[in-house]
Amino acid sequence: MLEGLLGKKIGMTRLFIEGIDVPVTVIKAGECKVVQKKTLDKEGYEAVQLGFAEKKSARTTKPMQGHFKKSGKECYYHTKEFSGQDLDSYKTGSVVNCSDIFEVGEFVDISGNSKGRGFAGVVKRWGFSGGPASHGSKHGRTGGSIGQSATPSRVIKGMKMPGRMGGKLSTIQNLKVVGINKEENILLIRGAVPGATNSLLVIKKALKKPQVLKKTENKVEEK
Repeated sequence: MLEGLLGKKIGMTRLFIEGIDVPVTVIKAGECKVVQKKTLDKEGYEAVQLGFAEKKSARTTKPMQGHFKKSGKECYYHTKEFSGQDLDSYKTGSVVNCSDIFEVGEFVDISGNSKGRGFAGVVKRWGFSGGPASHGSKHGRTGGSIGQSATPSRVIKGMKMPGRMGGKLSTIQNLKVVGINKEENILLIRGAVPGATNSLLVIKKALKKPQVLKKTENKVEEK
């Protein structure tokens, strides 16, 4: 089984689960086509390359047209490799859906490019409180002092200052799958995920959550 899939953020809504209002993110995941299989004999490792979001061949470069032609006639905007177990069951040209990888109740890690906010000051970017707002104060929303005079007479690396905000790869871990629509290949994820509407997302099985559960089970058994 593959460790993840590509998807597209549709938006957010809410579900009532056992009378509790739960915010959920709707993700169109699946219908990913197996474009290429990496093997130990040829590439030195095992992986499956998936294609997502079909596009016209006229908008695809000729080298990529030749690459996609090996798996079929369709071309795709996005491709990504995923590792996993028992990859022999995946054939080039086959389609992978979200219900084949994920189940309701399990936890996933989701990565995407966060919304770009442009150049932002320290109040918006880092949550600084700013200076006094009374008459005569010239501090306002500025960052204040940033360096030292004699020692070490420089600005320390990592200083929180104004700059470009957002537009970076961000990962949210341990998000719970609360619903799956097999017909439409829709995942309902509890909570918010990075990115704007229609942005690309990478959904993978959680790395840390299974380890935490195993540790908890061992502690219970020891008691």
